[in-house]
Amino acid sequence: MKYVSTRGARNLGSFCDVLLLGLAPDGGLAMPESIPTLSPDEVEALRGLSYPELAYAVMRPFITDIPGDDLKRLLEQTYRAEVFGSPEITPLTPLGDSGLYLLELSNGPSLAFKDMAMQFLGQVFEYVLETRNERLNILGATSGDTGSAAEYAMLGKARVNVFMLSPHGRMSAFQQAQMFSLREPNIFNIAVQGVFDDCQDLVKAVNADAEFKERFEIGAVNSINWARVLAQAVYYFKGYFALGLPAGAEADFCVPSGNFGNVFAGHLARAMGLPIGQLVVASNENDVLHEFFTTGTYHVRPAARVAMTSSPSMDIGKASNFERYLYLITGGSGTQTLSWWQEVGEGRPVSLAGTPHWDTVKASRFAAGRSTHADRLSTIREVDTEFGRLIDPHTADGVFVARPHQRVGVPMVCLETALPIKFEDTVKEAVGRSPERPTKFGGIETLERQFTVLDNDVDALKAFVAGKLAEQR
Repeated sequence: MKYVSTRGARNLGSFCDVLLLGLAPDGGLAMPESIPTLSPDEVEALRGLSYPELAYAVMRPFITDIPGDDLKRLLEQTYRAEVFGSPEITPLTPLGDSGLYLLELSNGPSLAFKDMAMQFLGQVFEYVLETRNERLNILGATSGDTGSAAEYAMLGKARVNVFMLSPHGRMSAFQQAQMFSLREPNIFNIAVQGVFDDCQDLVKAVNADAEFKERFEIGAVNSINWARVLAQAVYYFKGYFALGLPAGAEADFCVPSGNFGNVFAGHLARAMGLPIGQLVVASNENDVLHEFFTTGTYHVRPAARVAMTSSPSMDIGKASNFERYLYLITGGSGTQTLSWWQEVGEGRPVSLAGTPHWDTVKASRFAAGRSTHADRLSTIREVDTEFGRLIDPHTADGVFVARPHQRVGVPMVCLETALPIKFEDTVKEAVGRSPERPTKFGGIETLERQFTVLDNDVDALKAFVAGKLAEQR
């Protein structure tokens, strides 16, 4: 399998090449030349596989440059009960007889769904770098959960440094503590004076400097990294099979989404042949995705208009992975995708309404909704009261948006995105008590924190990275 850029560049190489690449040289995102499809019988043949076996079956067509036995070993090392709490890895829990289900994705080391892909990245980065005798300096941006998931996955990885940008003062206290309390020689936390989109733009700006990127061996773990999207597609298959539906029967999925990576993984699984009906995108007050899927206009929010909400991991005004979706609806036209993304970069809205591309969007069976702080609180309270299940505010966004999109006789799977302890203040506001806290995280907010505050300035960031790497030599 070879990879290309969403903006037209060809021959990006194979999986291991794009794993280490981050952004393509033209600023686009890596995509496979084609998406392998499974027949209904081939999909059914996957039913009953263990999680590592299922991951191998789903991912192998996209990863042809790692020997099969090695890939199986990496997946077995990644998806273990000791890491994720149970052999199921992603248990499926019905919410009574409501027709709603929670797909539990937050039982990994950092208590967020990002672990599902990031733990694999930690294994495969180490494997590829050792095979090639190379090093990698990961530059990433987080709105809350990617950072801790990446840092936990890269602990002790001798060939990897992590430089993680986060918006200063805009994460929960627990999220900050998870990242900033780590005192590892290969982990560098950078709090940027700005919002998540500023952090994301800084990462892209550094990647766009080809000379700097090559000289300092810069890579990425954000959902711009294809390996993350691919790994996330696996749990859609796992969740679907756990429903026990007859062969070919549809299931709908609702996904809290800010950067579009998690829900795009569902779109990938559906394109491969998994019988997913609707993919429902749940937004908070930062509703750029909701606006697109309901009006046909994609209008990026500048930093000043990105609201600070009680589901902060979705406080995003520009969804990076949305570029992959636009690329697919064009039929793989890098020229058209580049044109649209140039408009986005200039702050102009892109409107597809009334065009053939909008017909393609509508045919792709996406739906969308948004929720507010009050909606989150009431949903957390209702799910706790009705079903005895405490959920975090992002998962509450999903449950709230899912309900009006339910179809009679069709299960609706809501993707859990984090354990409620990561957002203790909001959950306590909703139900009047603190959520259960895993023992290993007792008192984490009181630990000494180590981080550096930087202005929203790419030159300052480059100087910081270069300085820290010089100190290691």
